[in-house]
Amino acid sequence: MARPIMARATAVWLVDNTTLTFKQISDFVEMHELEIQGIADGDVATGVKGFDPVTNSQLDADEIKKAEADPLYKLNLKHNPAALGEEKRRGPRYTPLSKRQDRPASIYWLVKFHPELTDGQISKLVGTTKPTIQSIRERTHWNISNLQPIDPVALGLCKQSELDTAVQKAAGKKATDGTIMSDDERRKLVSTEQSLEMPTEPKIPSSMEGLEAFSLTENQSQDSEENTEDFSDADSFFNLPEDDDNAEKK
Repeated sequence: MARPIMARATAVWLVDNTTLTFKQISDFVEMHELEIQGIADGDVATGVKGFDPVTNSQLDADEIKKAEADPLYKLNLKHNPAALGEEKRRGPRYTPLSKRQDRPASIYWLVKFHPELTDGQISKLVGTTKPTIQSIRERTHWNISNLQPIDPVALGLCKQSELDTAVQKAAGKKATDGTIMSDDERRKLVSTEQSLEMPTEPKIPSSMEGLEAFSLTENQSQDSEENTEDFSDADSFFNLPEDDDNAEKK
């Protein structure tokens, strides 16, 4: 069941203005029954002004009467279009302490494979700050040399649907602005599942950079031309010059 807006203030009003049981009120506002009892005793929510659920389109008066007549009856929240989206997350995304150390790696992944995303979009996806994103973009982050790009979906920092929506939105905005995307940027507009299935490109050690086009075929051909002498005659191969003593004896 959906939770009413201003649940604690609503519980205060129901305690003060109805004969509903603590169980009925706790089920409706999704609070513990002992909390409702604490409100009734004046130990909890002191100073909180009651919020009338009837005048604010959360409950019907007939619904309250039915619940007062039957202690086992559960109150049903009235559909209120104004309350839609009230439970949506507001402010920056909360990231558990155990996953906060993975955020730079996920930011690095987003910056590398989805450069079309704005800092604001990345901030909402993984719950980080714009200065951190900027430092990774400019490679001035204190740990940039040890960062490895890791998919934020694989790390559990955001949902696949959220990432896809952000990428498509950024691509649409780029197309609306008239910016022509390169082939490389179009290839990056794939889902995370597809990107994870792509083979990893082999990396050349930094000490060997510049030798990508180096080939041994030319040197091998020169060696083969130099070694064209025929040594098939073994006698001629071992025909050594005679000593002076051997020549006198003959």
